[in-house]
Amino acid sequence: MMKDYNIDSTIKSWAEEDRPREKLLMKGKASLTNAELIAILIGSGTRQCSAVDLGKQVLATVENNLLELSKLSVIDLKKTKGIGEAKAVSIVAALELGKRRRSAEALERTKISSSRDVFEYIQGLFSESPYESFRVVLLNRANRILRAIDISEGGMTGTVADPKKIFKKALEANAASIILCHNHPSGNLTPSNPDNILTKKMKAAGELLDLPILDHIIVGDNNYYSYADEGML
Repeated sequence: MMKDYNIDSTIKSWAEEDRPREKLLMKGKASLTNAELIAILIGSGTRQCSAVDLGKQVLATVENNLLELSKLSVIDLKKTKGIGEAKAVSIVAALELGKRRRSAEALERTKISSSRDVFEYIQGLFSESPYESFRVVLLNRANRILRAIDISEGGMTGTVADPKKIFKKALEANAASIILCHNHPSGNLTPSNPDNILTKKMKAAGELLDLPILDHIIVGDNNYYSYADEGML
């Protein structure tokens, strides 16, 4: 009689660097840990440690936070012993695909009906930047996203948003309304005084041009502040 094999015990008999690939094939992608997924990306470990252990070391540099991992550059990743340029590029490329997928999913919803919809769409565009940057999301008359446009990038504590540039871009795109967006790299979502002044100025100009400012979203690490939700617009 043919012996029944236990999948778990079979996996344990494989070389560790081969386990993630086989585990994915036999048990599905959801069964893998983050370290095992990274191990598949980098392909192999070193003489001192397996690909899985190397994946754990990479995650340890960001305290196992995938959002923080997505902010690392190739140079940052190469600081982990055993991660060369090719491995680092594979990790960066995979995380970039994940970020684009998230934005694409948000865009597929097309219609913006809440500040959460805006945040889900725009978060990935800010996630890697250590600097404060300003973008606008342009909508058509059905509140569907036309595009997001980069306006400016500043330093760690501020950026400059030129209202003339913003409205020029919106008019060129035949937008019906605008949502202002910028990030606070510190993670502090409290609007600054310049944020409030700009929002008030943009709202007034938008009313004159019949291009209403629907909201101003401030993006933090994994959260956001909405001027509209807070009754500040």
